[in-house]
Amino acid sequence: MMFELIQQDKKSKARLGRITTEHGVINTPAFMPVGTHATIKGLYPKDVEEAGAEIMLSNTYHLFLRPGMDIIRKAGGLHKFISWKKPILTDSGGYQVFSLALLRKLSDKGVEFQSHIDGFKHFLTPEDVIDIQQDLGSDIMMPLDECVHYPCTKDHAEIAMKRTISWAKRSYKHFKEHKKHGPTKKQVLFGIVQGATYEDLRSECAKELIDIDFDGFSIGGVSVGEPSDLIYNILEYTANFLPVEKPRYAMGIGYPPDIIEAVERGIDMFDCVVPTRYGRNGTGFTSRGKIIIRNAQFADDFKALDEKCGCYCCRNFSRAYLRHLFNAQEMLGLTLLSLHNVYFFLDLARKIREAIKDNQFSEFKKEFLLEYAKGQAI
Repeated sequence: MMFELIQQDKKSKARLGRITTEHGVINTPAFMPVGTHATIKGLYPKDVEEAGAEIMLSNTYHLFLRPGMDIIRKAGGLHKFISWKKPILTDSGGYQVFSLALLRKLSDKGVEFQSHIDGFKHFLTPEDVIDIQQDLGSDIMMPLDECVHYPCTKDHAEIAMKRTISWAKRSYKHFKEHKKHGPTKKQVLFGIVQGATYEDLRSECAKELIDIDFDGFSIGGVSVGEPSDLIYNILEYTANFLPVEKPRYAMGIGYPPDIIEAVERGIDMFDCVVPTRYGRNGTGFTSRGKIIIRNAQFADDFKALDEKCGCYCCRNFSRAYLRHLFNAQEMLGLTLLSLHNVYFFLDLARKIREAIKDNQFSEFKKEFLLEYAKGQAI
């Protein structure tokens, strides 16, 4: 992987960059649609690509459990299995182990857990997680880490942080010494900075990971229940320790204002299930805030969901029609609103990149947040 820092905004830490992988180029700041089960829910891969996605994210924990690695290996890797030709990032599944598994037992060696699907017991080491992702063939891999929830005592956060560092060292060593001839030849590995809301733990973790020389760095353990101001403080403080010449990824950051605030603090990559999850539940993101399309006020509203949006949904269908689809429990409604939301997030990233390029990011931020805050007053 090659990361090129093209430009930094003159009035902020916002960065314009480019990541080159075996499966294509990712322009940053980049939003990555989430395909947890190897699918971005409700959408055809071609529609996601046409919406502007240059990379998607999938989840090691879920794919390991179902369909299982034998199937994906036989398919020739994850790209071929899901017919996606662009880059893929796979997270380690650590967060899912801690949030979904029925029972789990952590040790310095690894994690034992029961599947949330069938209750079957599994044990994974950091080395196992690297092996699984090499079989998947993702372009960017994440090491096994321990994520804690908010609030968390400092003693607990420190134990998790130190275990994350230990696992990161083992993951990197295994990755460098046991490279497989998998479907993707030029995989890279990012480090994950943990430390909860404690600045000294965050700085210690960041410094240890930098010494390991990962290809990029992610900030984990944010957006797990903290207030927004605390999230922004963690991102800014942690990003200050990370190398300028490598990409920075804020894991799970996914609301439009949060993305803009994170970009301002020097973050390059984002992912979240928000666009499709909200879309399936009848909420659309627009340039003037969120719209709950089931509301009666849209029954005879024949305007586009967002008149400033160029997606297939907004070019062709009205709010009234979308409301009808949801109230009639028609699947098309879920698909159209999910497609719009994914497009909206990808378009936001495009507009952010243009603003940085023109040294107008601060002005763009002010204008966007002012309009977005107006909510449903369209």
